[in-house]
Amino acid sequence: MTAGRSRGLLRNLGTLLLAFVLAVVVWVSAVTSADPNQEQTFVVPVEIIGEKEDLEILTPLPDTLEVTLLAPRSILEQIQEDAGALSAWMDFSHTGAGRYVVAVQYHIAEQYRPVRVVKVNPQNVEVTLEALVSRMLPIETRVTGEPALGYQAAPPEWSLQQVTVSGRVSQVEKVDKVVAELNIEGANETIERSVRLVPLDANGNRVDEVTLEPDEVNVVQTITLRGGYRNMVVKVVTTGQVAEGYRQTSISVSPPNVMVFSADPQIVNQLPGYVETQPLDLSGAVDDIETILSLNLPEGVSVIGDPNVLVQVGIAAMEGNAKVIRVVEVIGLLPEMEAQVAPDAVDVILFGPLPVLDSLADTDVRVLVDLSELEPGVHQLSPQVIVLPEGIRVEAIVPESIEVNIQPVSTPTPTATP
Repeated sequence: MTAGRSRGLLRNLGTLLLAFVLAVVVWVSAVTSADPNQEQTFVVPVEIIGEKEDLEILTPLPDTLEVTLLAPRSILEQIQEDAGALSAWMDFSHTGAGRYVVAVQYHIAEQYRPVRVVKVNPQNVEVTLEALVSRMLPIETRVTGEPALGYQAAPPEWSLQQVTVSGRVSQVEKVDKVVAELNIEGANETIERSVRLVPLDANGNRVDEVTLEPDEVNVVQTITLRGGYRNMVVKVVTTGQVAEGYRQTSISVSPPNVMVFSADPQIVNQLPGYVETQPLDLSGAVDDIETILSLNLPEGVSVIGDPNVLVQVGIAAMEGNAKVIRVVEVIGLLPEMEAQVAPDAVDVILFGPLPVLDSLADTDVRVLVDLSELEPGVHQLSPQVIVLPEGIRVEAIVPESIEVNIQPVSTPTPTATP
């Protein structure tokens, strides 16, 4: 009896196992159809850790890591919403100067495992690191150019003699000298300024990829007059008066200063601070004057350079107002029409040079009223003033408008003959 029951159980065991497997398959199929597996690529920021202050990474590093995962859709949605689900980093803690292949490492939070990692990009990055160094170098100072004629330059005073050059070792080793250059070309007074330092290689080319501390140096360059020299103002001497009704508007001299010299410095030092020109006669002038004048120098004193100067004098007519009375002239009236103007004369207020205003002829100022295309009737019109001389402008017309009555020409009534 017992043996028979055991054989029955053995016969049914295969059926039971098959039923269990089928049930699991059905369950997995049901779950998979409800929450199917999918692939999705996530972009993860890459953190750089372990950087050292005495090393510079020369290779561009990836900002992000692309991780493609295979997982149920619900898990992928959770990872998408969770900022801490995925992390990535590159570790430089164990690197020195040289070339390395550094892995881009990543981590998936425990609660989202197991998920299948399909692809990671990039997996590794080949990087080059170079040592950062500093060295002290003397500052090579240079003064170029020459001061203005009659001046001399003392040795310049620089605020620093050394500078620290920092950067990658390959660049710092290129620096042969650090130069500070001051240009004093044409200077006629003491110079105080900051000068930028320039790192140069052995061939005189600038080395850009280094840092200088400080990057500027202050300099004082004293500029003084040589003995026997003096910079003096030019004073223009004029005589006579411009024509009546005109005035002098300006006077200029070029150059405004000249350098004078005497073998006896005492003579120069006793000069009043200016040197006069030969007199310029303005008598009766009515136009601008431009002329060359020589300088009136004391004996034993000479001018360095051209002994003549260019003098320009502005002359302009004095301006004012004038009133003229003019009869209103009618133009554009059809032959079969006639016009009556009231008033028939107007006052014209003019402004301009007085000599021109005083010499105006009657024909120089006309007052016109244009009746072209006007219908018969009474019209209020603004007259037009025509002024022939240039430089005269109309300030006002009194009155500003006039009345014009346009009517057909009247035909005389025939007289009956007895």
